[in-house]
Amino acid sequence: MGLADLLNATLLTVAGTPVTWVEFLGFASGVGNVWLVARQNIWNWPIGILNVSLYLLIFADSGLYADSALQLVYLALAVYGWWAWLHGGTNRTPLPVSRTTRRTWLWLLPAGVMVTAGLTLLLDRATDSNVPFWDALTTTLSLMATYGQTRKLLESWWLWIIADLVYVPLYLYKDLWLTAVLYVIFLSLCVLGLRNWSRDLSLAVRMRLTEAGAR
Repeated sequence: MGLADLLNATLLTVAGTPVTWVEFLGFASGVGNVWLVARQNIWNWPIGILNVSLYLLIFADSGLYADSALQLVYLALAVYGWWAWLHGGTNRTPLPVSRTTRRTWLWLLPAGVMVTAGLTLLLDRATDSNVPFWDALTTTLSLMATYGQTRKLLESWWLWIIADLVYVPLYLYKDLWLTAVLYVIFLSLCVLGLRNWSRDLSLAVRMRLTEAGAR
């Protein structure tokens, strides 16, 4: 049995739906990845690379073509995010948590609308996808959130929360039950991440104010 056959072999059955080894491993690495991101642990990036590699296979097999292609972008963003978290701060120091600036929103939101519209049209005309808009929307939200995550922008968690609220019913519709459960867990971890990053940002702001007052 080759590696591809092993990964696609059934591990267990959930609600009458078979769960393969690749989906289970994607589940485990995904939980670990988001848990580490919420704690600003640099190891989230290599675990994330493993996770997106697995989900590239899962989504391609399920006909979620935009989500499958998205994993390739995630790979590039993961490499960039790994570097940015280590050296993206002032004077190449570790990157701190910050807020998304108005200038960033002014290009990020219109870009998101255009990418969603373009992907919807492409998926509707060039593939057999029966969920072109929802596939395109979740793809775009995920890209926006991942970009924010690479820069440690607090609002990236809100984008992930919105995306996860769409992902869960989408994966249930596609009979990816374990993946749907994974995204419910992601949703709770996003709330945790939002709380942790908000706390760190507040502490950093108070420290800057204290230092400014001391001068």
